[in-house]
Amino acid sequence: MQQANTSFTADVVKGALAGAAGVWLMDQVGWFLYRREDPRAVQREKKARVKGMDVAHVAVNKMASAFGAKLSPRQPNPAGIAVHYALGIVPGALYGPLRHWVPGLSSGRGLVYGLGLFLLNDELMNPLLGLASGPTAYPWQAHARGLISHLVVGAATHAGIDALDQVT
Repeated sequence: MQQANTSFTADVVKGALAGAAGVWLMDQVGWFLYRREDPRAVQREKKARVKGMDVAHVAVNKMASAFGAKLSPRQPNPAGIAVHYALGIVPGALYGPLRHWVPGLSSGRGLVYGLGLFLLNDELMNPLLGLASGPTAYPWQAHARGLISHLVVGAATHAGIDALDQVT
């Protein structure tokens, strides 16, 4: 149930801000792990990537192409980076208020939320939308890194909202 001292709008804003911070932290952890992976796993992942790009850049390049435009560079591109952050900000904005109303959503202080993001985005929607190859195309290390990174974004988003709750 929604707490009396919070508002829906405030929870949306807190979730969006915490989601942005969570994406930044997720990237730090993800890159740390990526740089330490077996080079063969890295090569297999690179071969599996759609047009050699991460999903956010695949998405913005597909959108640009649909409008007859080409992005330069294809990756990294400010539009791709914005979409990458939006993939943490928008769910964070939803998580902010929904954690009060959906039983179990905030379980594990955001870990269930992070797990849900991993399963829904990385394992289901990205391949279905053609933004990523199917799960079996990637080495287990990519899945493990994705899971860990999404658990980080979930925990960081939850912790960020909690911290913002203390100052508002």
